[in-house]
Amino acid sequence: MTKALTVIGLMSGTSMDGVDVAMLETDGETIFAFGPTGSRPYSAAERRTIAEAVAQGPGISDRTERCGVVGEAERTVTGAHAEAVEAFLADNGLTVADIDVVGFHGQTIFHRPEKRLTVQIGDGPALSRRLGIDVVHDFRAADVAAGGQGAPFVPVYHRALAAHAGLDLPVAVLNLGGVGNVTYLSGEAPLAFDTGPANALIDDWVSARVGLAFDEGGRIAARGRIDEALLAELLSGLYFTKRPPKSLDRNEFSVSSLAGLSLEDGAATLAAFTAASVALARDWFPEPARRWIVVGGGANNPTLMAMLRERLDCSVVTGADIGWSGDHVEAQAFAYMAVRSMRGLPLTFPTSTGVPAPMTGGVLAKGR
Repeated sequence: MTKALTVIGLMSGTSMDGVDVAMLETDGETIFAFGPTGSRPYSAAERRTIAEAVAQGPGISDRTERCGVVGEAERTVTGAHAEAVEAFLADNGLTVADIDVVGFHGQTIFHRPEKRLTVQIGDGPALSRRLGIDVVHDFRAADVAAGGQGAPFVPVYHRALAAHAGLDLPVAVLNLGGVGNVTYLSGEAPLAFDTGPANALIDDWVSARVGLAFDEGGRIAARGRIDEALLAELLSGLYFTKRPPKSLDRNEFSVSSLAGLSLEDGAATLAAFTAASVALARDWFPEPARRWIVVGGGANNPTLMAMLRERLDCSVVTGADIGWSGDHVEAQAFAYMAVRSMRGLPLTFPTSTGVPAPMTGGVLAKGR
């Protein structure tokens, strides 16, 4: 029997709100125990630096390029992740010796798999040296270099979660971060793809209009009216008729077409855009899912959840409803995948990223 390791996973998603931390005991196949979770928000200044790096992303042609603000953002991201781990250890009475390895995703600033290019900033070797713990990082590069989409990347962990929970298949696990992605589990290799925008557009809209980081509790959208004509226009994009595997950059869609709407109507229309794009994802399922399980920040938005239940017309629950740590599933996933990487097990599959064959990945930086 392969030994279970105690692992910390780290995730900073396309919503760019901060660092999620989660501990897991796993051998990379079975989940033996869930550990504590935590988070470390980005400051306003850190968010601005990262946003500037994202804005520079389209000008990057070499994924190792770290000129100007991109280099500054990488140092910011690495430092924030180090602080997140250090605080997590202290808060939970843990020491460096208690942790076997850290899974470090980094911060995606540009994703164009059709150009075989995906850029995650975050210095794995620097993090391992500071923490004194081995770090697995740079998870997506091998998949993209082999012709995969490099996303979605968490389906193999969704499969392990469903097995641990004993769920009746088929089920769909929907992650609503900055971008939405779904994993359809039916007992075969997981089918997964990005569904469309999730929180990113709503965040951008309320930030530009009133300086808020996000629409807390969906309260702004709840007061608005959906512009059905504009929603139909948004849904006419070619991405939604494209057959999976497929994935999106955070800035694939923009809020520019909503310029004439009020704050509330714009938020409502964007929430509806997210829900409707998720509903379109069902067209690619072999048979309907018995249940949808929603994780990520979008699960905390009652307005968006209500729209999903209306459009999906089946059981829609949050990860928290079934005992999962819904806000930390992706951090747990990168703990799980760090162990899979160390064991040379597949991280991605033809049915999730379109890679030609099941593919491992990740780079190990020795901290001890």
